[in-house]
Amino acid sequence: MKKLTHVDEAGRAVMVDVGSKPPTRRVAVASGEVFCRPEVLDAIAAGAAKKGDVLAMARVAGIQGAKRTSELIPLCHPLAIDRVAVDLELATDRVKITSAVACTGRTGVEMEALTAVSVAALTVYDMCKAMDRGMTISAVRLEEKSGGASGHYLRGGSGSEAGATTQQSAREGVE
Repeated sequence: MKKLTHVDEAGRAVMVDVGSKPPTRRVAVASGEVFCRPEVLDAIAAGAAKKGDVLAMARVAGIQGAKRTSELIPLCHPLAIDRVAVDLELATDRVKITSAVACTGRTGVEMEALTAVSVAALTVYDMCKAMDRGMTISAVRLEEKSGGASGHYLRGGSGSEAGATTQQSAREGVE
């Protein structure tokens, strides 16, 4: 098992020193879902949600969430993010959310991509809760990351095709 990087010898939380690491291009893609009733999806698609354009607001909220990640997650480094893309897609029983975040820096952008998806999902919930308080935010996960010493990660391995179209859409212009 690898040693935890955010804990010192005495077990105290510390922020990792990334000062000696060379800056490299970092990209991370994350995804998640908000399960809801068909009537909610119909209202979103028709632009009939009382609070406004759910998808547009969730996209902006996700971008803002990525930018504010270091304020939300203890010990997360503030980053100069180059680009954030958040895509939302209506499916039969859910809103699918994908984010891609890129920067050139000394530490990765996985947390920013995960935060973007989480904040976008929470925004969908907030804007639609009057129609369905039983919505479920689910499966927020890292799909892919590249750059840095740990190299490339792709959920399901290099042969995985799951989510490739949505991930590619979110990555456009990020890499």
